[in-house]
Amino acid sequence: MKSLLQTILISFCSISLFILISILFFTPSKIPTLDTGSSLQQTTHSDPTDVNHLVFGIASTGNSWANRKKYVKLWWNKKMKGCVFVDNLPAQENDNDDSVPPLCVSEDTSKFHYTYNGGLRSAIRVARVVKEIVGLNNHSNVRWYVFGDDDTILFPENLAKTLSKYDHRLWYYVGAYSENYEGSYVFGFGMAFGGGGFAISASLANVLSRVFDSCIERYSHLYGSDARVFSCIAELGVGLTYEPGFHQVDLSGNIFGLLAAHPLSLMLSLHHLDLVEPIFPQMTVSKSVQHLFEAANIDSHRILQQTVCYDKHFSRTISLSWGYAVQVFQNNELLPEVLRVRETFKPWRENLPFAGVYTFSTTKIQEDLCERPTIFYLDNVSSGKDGIISNYTKSFRDCSNNKTSLKNLEVIKVVTKKLDLDIKQLQAPRRQCCDVLQSNSSQLMEIAIRECRYEELIYMH
Repeated sequence: MKSLLQTILISFCSISLFILISILFFTPSKIPTLDTGSSLQQTTHSDPTDVNHLVFGIASTGNSWANRKKYVKLWWNKKMKGCVFVDNLPAQENDNDDSVPPLCVSEDTSKFHYTYNGGLRSAIRVARVVKEIVGLNNHSNVRWYVFGDDDTILFPENLAKTLSKYDHRLWYYVGAYSENYEGSYVFGFGMAFGGGGFAISASLANVLSRVFDSCIERYSHLYGSDARVFSCIAELGVGLTYEPGFHQVDLSGNIFGLLAAHPLSLMLSLHHLDLVEPIFPQMTVSKSVQHLFEAANIDSHRILQQTVCYDKHFSRTISLSWGYAVQVFQNNELLPEVLRVRETFKPWRENLPFAGVYTFSTTKIQEDLCERPTIFYLDNVSSGKDGIISNYTKSFRDCSNNKTSLKNLEVIKVVTKKLDLDIKQLQAPRRQCCDVLQSNSSQLMEIAIRECRYEELIYMH
C-alpha cells in the first residue's frame, strides 16, 4: 500500500512539473485575435491612430467635380489614401494632380431597384462607395474608412485624433445626425448623415462590404444613400456612435451662431457651405473657408473651440471661438447662456411642421442690433517662439449706446499654446480658461488661453 501511494505521488509531481514547463516555455506570447478579413494592427499607446490609418471615400459626379474639388483641395494632401467616386470621368481631368484624391469610376448599379418617388437613383451608387472603397484592396494598414460628399469639408487631423478614442478592431459606425430636428426625426437619430461625413471601423467595413449588395435590395424605397448604409449596418446589429464634431449644416442663412458656440469636441466636418452665407463677411464662400484653414493648419485641435472669460475691469463677457471670431457682450452673462447657439441662421425649410426646432440648445438673438454682442472676426494667425498669436478685428457697427470702452476697441489679440489633446482629454473633455490681460491701448484687448486650474470655475464676478 505504501509503495502504491509513493508511485501515485511521484506521478502527480511529474505531471505538475510538465504543466509548469509547458506554461513557461511553450505558451505563445500573444493570444491571437479574431480574424476580421484584414491585417488590422493592435492599438497601443506607442502606435496611435493617425491620418495614415484613414482611407477616404468621397462621393461626386463627373459634372460636379470640376466645381467641387476646390473644397477637397483645402484638406487633402498627397500622403493621404482614398478615392473620389464619380459616375463618369470628367473631361480634361489631370490624372497626375496629387492635390486631390484619384478618381474612381463607380460600378454599374442598374440591376438594383430604386422606387422612391421623385428621388435620385444615384443614391444607390453613392451608398455602394462603402463597398467599393474596401474592394480596391490597394490600401495597407487601414483602421478607418471615412466617407463624405465632394462639398464636405473635412479636418483629417481631428478625425484621426477623435477616432483614436475607439478600438478599430471592434465594429464602430461613427457620425452625427442633422442639426435640423425635422430631418433627424424623419430619417432617424440613429443615422449618420452622409453630407456631414461618417466613419466606419475597418473591421466593420470589411464585413459590411461582403453583405452590402444582398442588403441593399431590401431598401429600394429609401430616399438617400446614407439611409441605405445605416439600414445595412443596423442589420449587422451595430448602432451609431455619436460625435458632435460632424456637421451636416441643414441650415440656411448666416451660420455664425453655430460656429461661434461649437460643442466641446473637435471640429470634424462642415457641409452645405455653398448653400449658406460665407462664414466670414465680405468674402466669397471659397475664400472664407480658406481663411478658416489658415488657422486650422496652425492649430487643428483648437479650431472653433469656444472659450469664455470675464473682464472684471469693465464687467463684460468675452466668448472666443478660436480661429474664427470673438464676441464681446457689454455686460456680464451667465455661462450657460453664452454656451447656447445663437439663432443667427434660419431653418433649412421654413414651411415644415418643426421649422425652427433644432437638435441643440439655442437662444434667440435680439432684434435691436445694438443689443447684440460686438463681433471681431479673425484677421490673421501666426506661430512663433512665444506661442500662437491670432488677431481679430471688429466688424463695423455704429451703436450710440455702446460703452466707451467698447466703442474704442478695434482689435483683440489672443495668445495660446498649440493644443495637443491626449486620449484621456478626449474621453473626458474640459473647456479651457482665458484671462483678459492688461493693455496700454484702449483699442486693443489681449487674451491668453490656458488650461483651467483644478477647481477653477468660469463665472462672472
